[in-house]
Amino acid sequence: MSIARVKLEARQGLACTVGAAALLFIGATQAAVSAVEAAKLGQQLTAVGAEQAGNAAGTIPAYTGGLPVDTAPAGYHPGDSMLPDPFAGEAPSVIITRTNLSQYQGQLTAVTQELFKRYADFRVQVYPSHRSASVRQVILDNTRKNATGARSIEGGLAMENVLPGVPFPIPTSGHEAMWNHLFRNPGHSGYDFTTKFDSWNVDAAGQATLATRGEAFASFPLIDAARINQPVSGSEIYYRLKVSYSEPARRAGEAILVQDAVNPLQQPRRAWQYLSGQRRVKLAPDISYDTPNPGTAGASVYDDAGVFNGAMDRYSWKLLGKKEMYIPYNAYKLTYEKNPELYLKPNYLDPAFVRWELHRVWVVEATLQPGKRHVYAKRLFYLDEDSWSAVASDQYDERGQLYRGSFAFIAPSWAVQSVNAATSMIYDLTSGAYNISGVYGPHGGIKYIKSLSRGQWSPESLAGSGVR
Repeated sequence: MSIARVKLEARQGLACTVGAAALLFIGATQAAVSAVEAAKLGQQLTAVGAEQAGNAAGTIPAYTGGLPVDTAPAGYHPGDSMLPDPFAGEAPSVIITRTNLSQYQGQLTAVTQELFKRYADFRVQVYPSHRSASVRQVILDNTRKNATGARSIEGGLAMENVLPGVPFPIPTSGHEAMWNHLFRNPGHSGYDFTTKFDSWNVDAAGQATLATRGEAFASFPLIDAARINQPVSGSEIYYRLKVSYSEPARRAGEAILVQDAVNPLQQPRRAWQYLSGQRRVKLAPDISYDTPNPGTAGASVYDDAGVFNGAMDRYSWKLLGKKEMYIPYNAYKLTYEKNPELYLKPNYLDPAFVRWELHRVWVVEATLQPGKRHVYAKRLFYLDEDSWSAVASDQYDERGQLYRGSFAFIAPSWAVQSVNAATSMIYDLTSGAYNISGVYGPHGGIKYIKSLSRGQWSPESLAGSGVR
């Protein structure tokens, strides 16, 4: 499918809720929305900018605050890191197959539609929609202030006068919507998290191979209680990730550390790597943009992780509007499964393990700027309106051909009000392979913790965490 056709279909199918203000802002600084617009938060809009009401058909419910913190499905005990499925008793309301695809394809990503074309047995099992994302009150309070106070600067590539929370609950540009994704929950929970994880590759022949195994720590330092009510500065770190690998044998002992700042022009991403064979920590500037991710056997690049991460400076960004789409959601069955071989099937994940729901998503189009380099010439991102998490993407090559597509599997951790989407996958349509990362079910799930010490986040700490 060509980029031009995708762009036309996207525009025809979008129900833009912000009118002319949703067009890409061109300039150095974007002002905040008016007090009149901001007054819609908590009224027509939720506190983070989603539509409060359900849809006219009744297939998307009204937002009622998400899963409450005292949600306790059978089998759950406070502090458990393996969460039972709150909706386990539900049956699919619709099953989309090749036979009835024409009724639904306008609400599916381009990659999902391509899977139907390629594989006769592929299906999408649609369940009742639940708007389960919830956010702490302090984040909601900061978000309301951000609506009239936060500003995007440097042509949208950075921000100023932003409080920890959702920076732009009523976005007026593609940059602002993507900043909401980058600043998203789970950091809003007030906790960091850690997990042991696997990454699996499934090749075109259907062979599943363990790509990497390791332990990850993710930190969101701006949410610290001591500074949560203070506007952030451009040099401050909003996201930190430390990963140490134990498998395969050739990567055992390797470790990486990545830090992203609020203003990537002022403070670009800093990354370090420890290689056990060299026994030293070194700067690793290539852990960014379109450098191939070695843990996915060439199926993705570094800024595919989490659907999108890092700086936005290589693309022009356009906010196309909002659309109802079928996306993976409330994916407890998949993400907490202890035996991934049950769902690692040839060509695609076993449809019985993937729960799809109808949700409204913001659609953002990224077009590679002249003179900039990236393997993707065009990208479409789909952001969940309730959490601002990027839940899916379609990527196109320089010829305009559909190349790859990603999905993130949201499974809210209600006890800490975290919209957990640590498990994600990517389909490489050129090679016929796919990768699924952040597979934590076999290792006891997600653990929410207080932040590591400053020393534990230093580059020097990698040498200790990565020793075989």
